Amino acid sequence: MITRVAGWHNTSPPMPRVIRYTLLSMRDLLVAAGPFVLLALVLLAGAYFLLKPNPPRKVVLATGPEMSDYAEFGVRYQAALKRHHIEVVLRPTEGSSANRRLLHDAKESVDFGFVRGGSGESVRAQEDARTGLPLVSLGSLFYEPVWLFYRADAEKKLPGGKLERLDQLRGWRVNSGGRGSGSTNLLVKLLNANQVDRKELTLGRLDLTAAAIALIEGEIDAAAIVSAPESPILQMFLRTPGIKLYEFAQADAYTRRFGYLSAVVVPRGVADLALDLPPRDLTLLAPTAMLVAREDTHPALMQLFVQAARDIHGGAGWFARTGQFPSGQNTELPLAPEAERYYRNGPPLLQRYLPFWFANLIDRMWVALASIIVILIPVSRVVPPLYNFRIRSRIFRWYRQLRQIEDDLSRNAAPPEELLEALNKLDAKAERVKVPLSYTEELYNLRSHIALVRERLAQRAA
Repeated sequence: MITRVAGWHNTSPPMPRVIRYTLLSMRDLLVAAGPFVLLALVLLAGAYFLLKPNPPRKVVLATGPEMSDYAEFGVRYQAALKRHHIEVVLRPTEGSSANRRLLHDAKESVDFGFVRGGSGESVRAQEDARTGLPLVSLGSLFYEPVWLFYRADAEKKLPGGKLERLDQLRGWRVNSGGRGSGSTNLLVKLLNANQVDRKELTLGRLDLTAAAIALIEGEIDAAAIVSAPESPILQMFLRTPGIKLYEFAQADAYTRRFGYLSAVVVPRGVADLALDLPPRDLTLLAPTAMLVAREDTHPALMQLFVQAARDIHGGAGWFARTGQFPSGQNTELPLAPEAERYYRNGPPLLQRYLPFWFANLIDRMWVALASIIVILIPVSRVVPPLYNFRIRSRIFRWYRQLRQIEDDLSRNAAPPEELLEALNKLDAKAERVKVPLSYTEELYNLRSHIALVRERLAQRAA
């Protein structure tokens, strides 16, 4: 039969002594190291806010007109950086020249933009470069050929019935691209090289979509488009009956006169193998498009954009070999240090094995971390003596009372009974002192000394 004892309560078993002493030791260590840890945290926080290692979560990319190659690539960059939780806001513009102006303008919140090679030669672009925000290049991305599409019925009216040179465009209605696209400036340079004044033909400034409609409906005779082949309208033109593509037969001569131009070949059938479009190889002129950023843009963002450029533009295309783009060559603007490091060494080592945010934090902070460690090493030497003092002070503070009892005993300053009672109270307090196991010897020394004083007190009482 089991009987319940009055006043007994079922409690949980006591904590094992080893665990209790271990926790006690850890608590004392944390208290002793508290100032050291606090100093380290303050230094780390200061370095973090000073260096700002993590980039903004939102950036603005200036692209181009709707249905253009810039707009198409902008969507791809948006998807690529979304994987790293970066929101890319696409800013539609008229094109390359407009993008360059927006990047130079401090009042505009644009961080990156696509800029065509050679667009910085205009007078306005040079003025913007002198007075606006400094820009850097993240590399050349792809070829942007000059596509001159024209109506076959307009060609038939020419002497000989074939368009072979740009000087034959005199009297034609030619659309050179919307304002800010940068294509007008390039087309005028090519016409001037052929001794054709822009007043000798009618230059339209329609945007890409309006120009496509006008060309198909016969409102204009030709349309000049400076674009990568990813442009949907360009693909449409290559498949539209009655619309032909001009071939730059003198492409090598143009490249000698304009250093930012390259001769590229549109391979036969590359647009549509089944329809054999184009029906033969065609040579075009092409500047390269650059990805441009403001010089003060966060370096981590530049790094992400360069890595995205590798994935988007690194494959084989109509005009480029695998791995040819992105490239640090032919950029016109100074190459950003982050881009230069990427082209030289590839992606940072840590980013090959760690998530971007963590790898970037270490990469940006390691110099600060090393400096903080150098500062903290001398300071850390204070922690062991402070810890030792904190533990031993629990024991040594009772020696003052013990010494007082012993002095009173020597001077007969109090009755033996009173001294014995004080000594017993001191011994009871010593029993409740908790110290880590490594300091137990000093605790037992205290209790031994209490026992010695008790013996003297007993001898005096006898």
